[in-house]
Amino acid sequence: MLVRVRRGALDPGIPGQFFMLRPRGLLLPRPMSLCLAPPGELAFLVDPIGPGTRALAELQAGEEIDVLGPLGNGFCLDVERPLLVGGGIGVAPFPYLSERLGGPPALLGFRTARHAEAAALVPNSEVVLEPTYVTEALPPGRAVLACGPEPMLGAVRRLAPDAQLAWEAPMACGYGACYGCAVEIDGCLARLCVEGPVLRGHARGQAPAVAGRVAAA
Repeated sequence: MLVRVRRGALDPGIPGQFFMLRPRGLLLPRPMSLCLAPPGELAFLVDPIGPGTRALAELQAGEEIDVLGPLGNGFCLDVERPLLVGGGIGVAPFPYLSERLGGPPALLGFRTARHAEAAALVPNSEVVLEPTYVTEALPPGRAVLACGPEPMLGAVRRLAPDAQLAWEAPMACGYGACYGCAVEIDGCLARLCVEGPVLRGHARGQAPAVAGRVAAA
């Protein structure tokens, strides 16, 4: 589901960057990729599977929420013949990314037809369902920008070594202090909230992160 908040002084940043969202009553915020940036709003695609995401999904219009962002590094948008490749909730940054890139083709994989309903947010998308994987339908000669679970990203990387990959990991702070999102890539530890989440060919965010309290739209 889409959770919308009023933008206030927040900048939407670069596609692939993320925001830390904390509803009232939660000790730790939850990292969320920006899904859409309509005028005056920021929208986040949320799968309510745990207490944090359920709290976000249950927000009512006018309820206040703490927001910090944009954070991390996003996708480099200066690419030719882009192809968006996503799996599951990894499609979350693609509507905003697609808008910024002018609506390139997208290849999206999901476990079930119900999960695949999220593909309606991404223009020009082709959907595959398990047991078919996106890597089986990946065409050659494209600049791949991918986001999804680690096994999918590893498979995409083997087929497209120069792909821009947005990695996923739990995060507690969002700015590198806790090391909770450190992952090992090519034998080196990378803090995804600082070095990522997009690795290889990423674009550093130009807008400063802003902390604020905004209302659900």
